[in-house]
Amino acid sequence: MSFPDTIMSSRGSEVSELAVTFHPALYLQRRGWVLDIMRREGVTEILDIGCGEGELLSCLCNPALWLAPPPPDVLPPATDASPAETDVLKELHEWVLHPTRIAGLDICKSELECAARVTKPPEPDRDDVPWHSTPVRWEPLEVKIWEGSLEHVNAEYAGVECIVATEVIEHLPEHVLDRFAPVVFGAYHPRLVILTTPSFTFNARFTAPDAPYEARSGWRDPTGRTDRIFRHHDHKFEWTVEEFERWCQSVAGEWGYTVEIDGVGKAQEKDEWGRDDALGWATQCAAFTRIEGEDWVTKRAALWEASDGLHARTSSPGTHSLFASHRFAANDASRSPKPLDVVGELVLSKMLYYRQTSIALNEIWFEREVELACGGWIDWLVRAIQEHPGLALRRTVLASRIDPHWTIELDPALHHLVPPPAIREDIWPSPPDTEELTDLEEAVDMIGSRQDGSVLVKDADLETYEEGWGAESEDANTGWGNVQIDWGWGKAGGDGDRMPDSGAPEASGGETWTWG
Repeated sequence: MSFPDTIMSSRGSEVSELAVTFHPALYLQRRGWVLDIMRREGVTEILDIGCGEGELLSCLCNPALWLAPPPPDVLPPATDASPAETDVLKELHEWVLHPTRIAGLDICKSELECAARVTKPPEPDRDDVPWHSTPVRWEPLEVKIWEGSLEHVNAEYAGVECIVATEVIEHLPEHVLDRFAPVVFGAYHPRLVILTTPSFTFNARFTAPDAPYEARSGWRDPTGRTDRIFRHHDHKFEWTVEEFERWCQSVAGEWGYTVEIDGVGKAQEKDEWGRDDALGWATQCAAFTRIEGEDWVTKRAALWEASDGLHARTSSPGTHSLFASHRFAANDASRSPKPLDVVGELVLSKMLYYRQTSIALNEIWFEREVELACGGWIDWLVRAIQEHPGLALRRTVLASRIDPHWTIELDPALHHLVPPPAIREDIWPSPPDTEELTDLEEAVDMIGSRQDGSVLVKDADLETYEEGWGAESEDANTGWGNVQIDWGWGKAGGDGDRMPDSGAPEASGGETWTWG
């Protein structure tokens, strides 16, 4: 039974629910929390119980930006690795997920049809999709969609690495809920279990403290066990904070897991009665981690055998049927990098082609030719840059960004090789023709010389460089340190043209820079 948004109080005045909104949307916050736990734990195999229309599965089908670090026999650790090198690789891999085997389970055929559709690989060589908008897939991926009930066991997923159940357990009838822990923690015993469920405690946030109970819109407990009003017509229960914590601790203790309890979803609006902290999160979250050791392996097996035996005597057998199956193939270039010196020269040629003395590491990586040359290993790109005499990595903070990021810097001795940026297309077309860069090796041999006619003007000093680009101290660099840089720019005089977007530093204090 649902209730209207407004009702009449006993005194005849209108009573309304309070405005409660979330940003980002609550379902996005839940998904973000789940993916963060997966990334932190380095998960590669996932079973999504109650997958619905496959929203989480479709996210997991997106290819990783790059491969996990190569094995030492492919790329030996640098003998003289600096702290900065360690930092850049840690940051690059910290939040990249590498799923290779995912599956979904649900009982609703119409939702499974959607899940099968959104996890299907794209058609190869589609004319309506530009090649550069399709990310490279570096790892193969297997997807299976199953139809069936949670209470039945699929032997294929015994020992699966991670099981996810987001907003599922509150929909389970009592006899299926009783089966949840034995099947998930006993039969499947994954390394990691992630689940979310609504918090009944938070529901008080929808009405004023003195509002009548009926002011809350929603659906009464369909089981009749309580007089609670739930958020969804199919919810069989909604747990308070204390009830959820008690269930989590009980299950973890019985089946040999530790549990981390968290939550997501705070209202954008400030509660005028100051209840926000007391009422907690709209969604309760828990991450269970398996306790290792032979003792617990034996104990779990015995508990599951006893539980399954009881279930077999009281229930009819059931199975899961495979609804859909997909395979994503890895790119042929995956794990087949070109020599480091070739990759370094390719990076240098790209910087000269785009007339850049400094460029973000991720921008170079997403040059299709570069990522293919690295075989999908961004570690390979980092090493190639570090071993090239004319390139260095620097951690910087740009005026347009709050978070630091890594840039590739061109040795100042090579700046004369960078064609001047275009002010007008009729003066110098941009980017340069391919012929301008055909003999790059010969050009690099000219390091240290200055060509007649170069327009470099030593006007921007190091202090301006540090302020405009946020350069850090020398110990933050993985190549040559802080140096005086001739950028070839002067401050605006009067009728001078305004500087175009280029590799030069941004002026500070509202100054305008012009072509020297």
